[in-house]
Order: sequence, then structure tokens, then C-alpha cells
Amino acid sequence: MQIDPYVAAAGLLVGFTVGLTGMGGGALMTPLLVLLFKVQPLTAVSSDLVAAVIMKPVGGGVHLRRGTVNFGLVRWLMVGSVPAAFAGVLVLRQLGDGAVVQARIKQVLGVALLLAAASIAAKGLLQVRRTRRATGAAGGASPAVRPFQLRPLPTVLIGVVGGLVVGMTSVGSGSLMIVMLLLLYPMLRSSELVGTDLVQAIPLVASAAAGHLLFGDFRLDLTASLLIGSLPGVYLGARLSSRANDAVIRPVLALVLVASGLKLLGAGNLQLGLLVFALILLSVPVWGALDATLHPAPAWAAAPVGRRMAVGAQLVGAPLGLGFLAALAYFGLLRPRLIEVVQAAPKLSEPAGPTRLMR
Repeated sequence: MQIDPYVAAAGLLVGFTVGLTGMGGGALMTPLLVLLFKVQPLTAVSSDLVAAVIMKPVGGGVHLRRGTVNFGLVRWLMVGSVPAAFAGVLVLRQLGDGAVVQARIKQVLGVALLLAAASIAAKGLLQVRRTRRATGAAGGASPAVRPFQLRPLPTVLIGVVGGLVVGMTSVGSGSLMIVMLLLLYPMLRSSELVGTDLVQAIPLVASAAAGHLLFGDFRLDLTASLLIGSLPGVYLGARLSSRANDAVIRPVLALVLVASGLKLLGAGNLQLGLLVFALILLSVPVWGALDATLHPAPAWAAAPVGRRMAVGAQLVGAPLGLGFLAALAYFGLLRPRLIEVVQAAPKLSEPAGPTRLMR
């Protein structure tokens, strides 16, 4: 068995990202193997899933010890996801043979990456809505919190959809499914959503990996190279996760997923560059404007510009490219000041707390 040091280095980078943000494992590693290391798509999916079987329990164990796992949700998710993940491998076998199946897996993987990128954006929007409700939309009103009520059928359907996507592409257990759970159960805390998703992903990924061991194209040397890098990477990323600035990391992760997805779908270099450039000019100011709405009014009272001005400059200027410059000024100069004001005034801590979701 020959260990590839370059694949191990890529595993270290991806593992670090997973530990830092809680997502991006299959969504980053599989396209990296296909696009950079020229690994066949089926081999990349199979080897990445088998490596994930060893990776997933690390994060799941942390949340089990912290008590942030909803076992009722885990059980119903497993009812749908475990058989669907195995079935996803069988669906791959029906797509064709040889070069045909490899090309089709590449297309399916490209679509899955675009969906994963969209899920990151959707999660950000949902967290903005949740934060506004928690702060009473600056009115100080305490919003009514719906009690948790398990919904078995929709939960099983989430498991089926997520299991099929993971079984076919290795993408989705940490991105698509958690967003669907956030939509269905908005009353759950973020730690419960992440913990529940990580624990249910263990049998889900194990089922998908078993299918790929039987019917896929698993390579032991490739999986071992991934694990040598990714295991210490996850540990290091988790150690630094409390200081991670999600306002920067998650948009960058979404941008990488979009670029990888478009490349897998056959976009040319010039076309890809123009699309990514346009996306950066539009998405960064939109993200900055959303982030600006989360800081409490007292923090803005000490800022050199008002909240309405900061949000408006980014949104109005976005189509012209000026919003991007305004967003850079916001993230580089204004946002640190707002956070300093909140940290310096304990009475503002509670309203500003949810902003940590967007850090």
C-alpha cells in the first residue's frame, strides 16, 4: 500500500475545514480528488465515504458527551437515510458502465455541489430570521417559541433525500440535511441540529460506504492517505473552531463549492472565472448587509455610520461593484467596532449573542 503525501496534505486541509466549520467534508474532498488529483469520480466517492466512516464518530462523540443530540430525530432519520444511502449506490450502478458511469457521476456530483452551496446560503438566511425573532426585531418583545414536536413522515423523507444524495455523491450529510432539518424544526438550537445531524450521519455514511465496498470502486491506499491527513486536521480545526470567523469562512466555502460544481458540469475556464467574479461582487455585499442587521441598535449608536446607511450602501451598490467595496469596509473596519462595543457592555451581550452564528 502506497501513501500519497499530496493526497494526505489535501486531507489535512479538508479535515481542518470540517473541524472549523462542521461541514464541507465530502463536498470538498471528492471534487478535490476528481479535479486536482484526476481520480475517477466513482473511486473518489467510494474512498471518501469509507474514510468518512472513521471521521464521523469523532464529531458525533463530542455532541453525545455534551447531550446535544435529539435521539428521536436520529431514529426517524435513520429509517429513511440508511436504506436510501445503500440504494443510492445501486442507482449509480444503473447509470451505465465504464466511461459512461464516470461522466454521469461527475454531472451528479456537480449538481450536488451547487445544492450544497445553496444550502450554505439558505442556512445563513434562516439564521438571520431566527436571530431577528430572538431579539424581537429590535423591539425587545419576547417571541413565542413553539415546543418541539416530532414529525415522523417529513423526517423520514429528509432521510431518504439525504441518503440518496450521499450514497451517490458522498455530499450532503453535513450540508443539505442540516438545512432541511432547520426548516422543519426551527425551534431546535443550533448545537442540537449539528449534534443530531452528526450522529445520524454515522449509520448513514456507514450504509453508503458498505454499498461502495460491495459495488463501488474503493481503493485502500487512497482512503489511507485521506485519513492520515484528515484526522489530525479535524482535531486542529475543532480546537480553533471557537475563534472561527464564519462571516468569512462560510461564504468562501460556498464560493469554492460553486466553482467546483460548475467545473464538474463542464464550464470553461473563462466562463467559470467570469461567473465566479460576478458572484463575488454580488454575494459579498449581500452577506455583509445581512450580517449588519444582526447587531443590536445600541452598538450602532457608537458607530461612525448608522445601520441603515451600512446596509443600504452594500445592497444599492452591489450591482455596480461599489457594494463590494462597501462590504470590505464593513467587515474590515465597522464590524470589529460593533463587536467591541457589544463585548464591552455586558447588557448588550444577550441581544448580540446570535450574531455569533454568523461569525
